Amino acid sequence: MSHRPNQFKAALTISRYSLLATLRSPTSIVFSLLFPLIFITVFGSINVGEPPALKLAVAAGTDTTSVIYKSFKKIPKLKLVTGLSEADQVEQLKKGKIIAVLNITADHIFSLMPHYNVHLEASGSSGENLNLLETELNGAISKIDKKVFPKNESIAFLQVTKIPERIYRNIDFILPGQLGFSLLMAGVYGSSFLLFSLRQNMVLKRLRCAPVKRRAIIAGEMLSRLFFHVLSFLVMVGVGYFVFKFTLINGVFTLTEMLVFSLFGLSIFMGIGFIISGLVQNENSITPISNTVVLPQILLCGLFFPINNYPHWMEQFCSALPLTLFVDGLRKIAFEGAHIWQIPLTVGGLLLWTLVIIPLSIRSFKWE
Repeated sequence: MSHRPNQFKAALTISRYSLLATLRSPTSIVFSLLFPLIFITVFGSINVGEPPALKLAVAAGTDTTSVIYKSFKKIPKLKLVTGLSEADQVEQLKKGKIIAVLNITADHIFSLMPHYNVHLEASGSSGENLNLLETELNGAISKIDKKVFPKNESIAFLQVTKIPERIYRNIDFILPGQLGFSLLMAGVYGSSFLLFSLRQNMVLKRLRCAPVKRRAIIAGEMLSRLFFHVLSFLVMVGVGYFVFKFTLINGVFTLTEMLVFSLFGLSIFMGIGFIISGLVQNENSITPISNTVVLPQILLCGLFFPINNYPHWMEQFCSALPLTLFVDGLRKIAFEGAHIWQIPLTVGGLLLWTLVIIPLSIRSFKWE
């Protein structure tokens, strides 16, 4: 009696050697791990919550002893630049290196209190920073008015109450995007190149002679990518959590749920890689076809900036793309504390993509 081979063991064996090949591939390491780590480090180091520095040149003859000037110096985001000649001030103003030139003079109006004229000389290169500067300076003048004239009535008073809540940092937006970037690159590029190489080198043809089913080969390759993704995932989340204070709202449970959720992205992006490897006739065609799939998603799917900055019609289109659904789901799980069953629209969209991609990837599989 012939012995039927264990397809599960065959899949594990294929996944083992595929994982070793991936770990020995510099391209896989660079695109799936090194690049995302660089992006995480760069964007995670940017303090989005910090106000931009407003550079303001001080004109010659400005009354630097006045209470107005001293009040302006205390504004945290304001940087007063002194010692520039008039020609240098005009030159830097035109180039946008400073927002405006400040001149404070006493107007000599007869009054019990000294009165000053505050003049700003700006140019078109100042942009929106000029409005922000005006708001800051008017706020400083208003504080002085309240101290000097406390009995002046106001039509309203603004009160702000802050409730205790976790801080939304830049890394909370960037890191899920880079996890999606890593999975996209490993799934599409890695799978398409590896599967085509196996077919070109007749490895798949020899496997066809063995009693190994097609689904075992695909399962083995998916397990290989899963193991590699778990390693990359833990490294990136570890760097984000310990270095940049990435939010894992429920700790290890959130981390586990994010890993489970990643199975959707793994299935979709690897399936796309299988489809590409089955369509192309030579290795040189893989890169341009993969770029056509990958690059638009990198730009449109909210990896580096929110998609709500786009026009409404484009936002609706982008929100239906698999990478957008995947990254958005990771952000909801990590920061908002949502569970997978609490984001049914996101999961439903990913399931729909999976049901479309997986059958196509199996049909496009070729032995030779």
